[in-house]
This record gives sequence, structure tokens and C-alpha cells, in this order.
Amino acid sequence: MISAPQDAAPGAAPANDSVEALHALILHQLDEDQAQETISIPLAGKSSIADHMVIASGRSTRHVSAIADKLAQRIKQEAGRLVRVEGLPNADWVLIDAGDVIVHLFRPEVRSFYNLERMWSFGDAPPVPAAN
Repeated sequence: MISAPQDAAPGAAPANDSVEALHALILHQLDEDQAQETISIPLAGKSSIADHMVIASGRSTRHVSAIADKLAQRIKQEAGRLVRVEGLPNADWVLIDAGDVIVHLFRPEVRSFYNLERMWSFGDAPPVPAAN
């Protein structure tokens, strides 16, 4: 049996609610910043690294970089979490680790090449369309 942390306030929302709130915040912000082909892959039961993996594309390196910056700031402001960001200087593939939710932001060509959807869905996801 898993118990609530000792410093949790009585009646506080379970930790899973905060994971789902973080996940919803990320999806909303990606939509606001016009990320393309956003998908979310549930990892609970498949991996212990996170509960959700979100994959999205930006139109260019500048767009990917802007999405990543804004998302990291929003997670810090709204969820009070510090995130780790990798790959921002090149912005071909940016990884944002928010703990329970991991976000991969790609340029379309790079996303098509690595095709993380297929790997993490274990064949459940359709292939990513090739970039034009």
C-alpha cells in the first residue's frame, strides 16, 4: 500500500492528479504555441521513466526552440517544477524532462527519421508522415 507523504495537506489531491494536471498543462501549451502533430503516449506499465511521453513537431528550428522555451517557463510558473532541457542550441530535437511527463519536440524531418511513436507504442502508433 502506498501512503500519502507525511507533509501532504489533509484532503490534498493525490499525486496522480498532479501528474494529470501537468500533462494537461503541457498539451494545452503545445496547442497554444501551434505545435504540429502532437501525440501523447501513456507509459504507465510500459516504462518507469515517466507516466506520459508527449511528442510534437515545430515548423523550423526557431519554432521548436520557441515552443521549448515557452513550455519550460510555463511548467515552472504553473506547476512549480524545474525542468531539464536538452538539445536547445540546435533545436532539431529538444527533450524536456518534467519528471512524470517527458516531451520531445522535433523538426518534422528529424521526427520522421527517429519515429519514436512506433518504438514507444510497440507498434500501436501509425507511422509519422514523411516531411515534404
